[in-house]
Amino acid sequence: MSATRAPGAAVTAPPRPDPHEPARPAGRRPRSVRRLLVHALLALGLLVMSAPFLWMALSAFKTTGELTAAPPVWIPTEWTLDNFRELLDKLDLPLHFMNSLIVAVLVTVSNLLFCSMLGYALAKLRFTGRDKIFGLVLGALMVPGNLMLLPLFVLMSKMSLIDSYAALVLPFAAGAFGVFLMRQFMQSIPDELLEAARMDGAGEWYIFWRIVMPLVKPALATLSIFTFLGSWNNFVWPLIATNDPDKYTLPVALATFATDPNKAGGSNGMLMAGSFLIVLPVLVVFIALQRHFTQGIATAGMK
Repeated sequence: MSATRAPGAAVTAPPRPDPHEPARPAGRRPRSVRRLLVHALLALGLLVMSAPFLWMALSAFKTTGELTAAPPVWIPTEWTLDNFRELLDKLDLPLHFMNSLIVAVLVTVSNLLFCSMLGYALAKLRFTGRDKIFGLVLGALMVPGNLMLLPLFVLMSKMSLIDSYAALVLPFAAGAFGVFLMRQFMQSIPDELLEAARMDGAGEWYIFWRIVMPLVKPALATLSIFTFLGSWNNFVWPLIATNDPDKYTLPVALATFATDPNKAGGSNGMLMAGSFLIVLPVLVVFIALQRHFTQGIATAGMK
């Protein structure tokens, strides 16, 4: 049944477009299509960046025939652990792995402690020469790391610390980047909060450990990842500071093993397995601290 209009009822005209409203471009794509294109480009970039790592990780489980196959085989048809077994037989992997772990953990913990303390002093304490010390920290950021290798070696040699864990840890116990990072984060803490704690009778150590440190967990996680990654992958300094093979870290031991024809013998499978073992702890640390790391980067971007 068709609807009938009552007598005398007003007829409503369709709304007219606002002449002041900007017209939508005729060739503008829908938002969903643009989002799909952005996701496709990001996925392509991720694939390009992760391709070398995926090739290394998959090659660690390939047979010798698949490693030398042409065209290359990406996914192994026969997964094998022979490369890891041969590497363990020819290289004292647990010893070098433990050396790297000890050095990386000690360097990371010392950076978290000393960089936080100095960052707190530069951000929240007033003393003579504070700005000059911060200027020295900024200047240290501009000095290339390789320029300090010779002075550090002479200093460690004079102190008779060559071929020791101290020679691998002390030169990197605190870094200018860590001090700068912690200082910038701690500046965002309200001064009124610290003043209230001082008025209640809290000392500087109590304020630092119980108030400031819990508030900068994202910065601590960010510094932990960067420091652990740099120490774990450090190759040049451990190569210079250690002559005893028992003190080799994992990157140095693997590089020495790769250049020895009597051990590696051109076996790419063992080298891929060793490289995979080097990268694995870094991935574990990043996954464990990923949430705090992302929060720290986002907070740093808002400063």
